[in-house]
Amino acid sequence: MLYSQLGIQKGITAVIGSGGKTTLLSVLAQELPGTVLLCTSTHIRPFAEAAQVLFEGDAEADAVARILEALAGNRIVCTGTKTTDGKLTAPPVSFEELERMAAYVLVEADGARGLPLKAHASYEPVIPENAARVICVAGAAGFGRPVKEVVHRPEIFCGLLNITPDTIVTPQLAGALLRAEHPGDTLLINQAETEALRRQALECADASGYTNCFTGSLKNMQFERREHGKNN
Repeated sequence: MLYSQLGIQKGITAVIGSGGKTTLLSVLAQELPGTVLLCTSTHIRPFAEAAQVLFEGDAEADAVARILEALAGNRIVCTGTKTTDGKLTAPPVSFEELERMAAYVLVEADGARGLPLKAHASYEPVIPENAARVICVAGAAGFGRPVKEVVHRPEIFCGLLNITPDTIVTPQLAGALLRAEHPGDTLLINQAETEALRRQALECADASGYTNCFTGSLKNMQFERREHGKNN
């Protein structure tokens, strides 16, 4: 199973980057052998497949009790504070408290507006201090297309790599950005559904500087580990 491949342990796992974060969180929630809280440190859409514990404000005295009650009857619970645009922000409970409630807490700690690649602003990602694992996701669907079409925060991407918004994103360029930012401890390159994209994903992994890399497809649920430029 993917959670085993990625080495997900009990506690908090933060997922950042682009190109499949929400799908990865859904897959992990279904696979993990214990109670799971799905939440965010930034903004997410509610996970429709999970039981919902949603809050209206930042200070609700019964927040802990409501979450615990939901976990007593449901293995997977999505929790957060509702916003005016239908999304959720963090629940009115600390991540330390959430970690005590469920075996696993999965946190979407980044936003990418649905694009396969992204560069991070100075205030991103918003990773809980007590996160045991930080998985950075990147989408192979961005390879071979202009920066301006496939990158969230293209101005930062261009500034870091001294390129223009019309520059075509190669696996090496995407890897160079990941190497420059290196915001997580594990890299997962998603959306590599064809043989050509699988080869490009491996090239990106080799250029990324990550020692713990996985390349493949959440759609096909097939991943291989790439460590120090070698298949495992």
